[in-house]
Amino acid sequence: MRLIHEFAPIYDDRSRVLILGSFPSVKSREQNFYYGHPRNRFWRLIAEICSERVPVTTDEKKALCLEHGIALWDVIQSCEIEGSSDSTIKDAAVNDLSVILDSCDIRQIFVNGSTAYKLFEKYQQKVIGRTAVRLPSTSPANAAWSFERLYGEWSAIGKYIEKR
Repeated sequence: MRLIHEFAPIYDDRSRVLILGSFPSVKSREQNFYYGHPRNRFWRLIAEICSERVPVTTDEKKALCLEHGIALWDVIQSCEIEGSSDSTIKDAAVNDLSVILDSCDIRQIFVNGSTAYKLFEKYQQKVIGRTAVRLPSTSPANAAWSFERLYGEWSAIGKYIEKR
């Protein structure tokens, strides 16, 4: 069955960093928002990097991103996928990143995990003429990476974000 990414990107004209995932997980689709699995470390990492408390509600998560110049979206707009497993993604159609890139001064693009990075390279890099930095996945499936180790890599976004 083909699934469609049903929630909007998070950004405003002051966004300076774009973080791309691959496609929403089952839990994210249920919550209709990014990184919805309770064991996904994304929101804890972003909060730590921004020196903020971990957001709980969707509104708090949006505010955290926007307050620090972070745009958030996924590479894939629709695909066939089994559950939440990126390795099962087939027949991917991608999001049009110009929606964000034409609206704000994105200084760096980061991708969350190797699948998102491969999809970005395959479908987006030549179209937009920009490269991205691959960061290790925050997914609970990436259990080999401790929070501290993830933080060490993810802290690279810190030089591009600011508190407003």
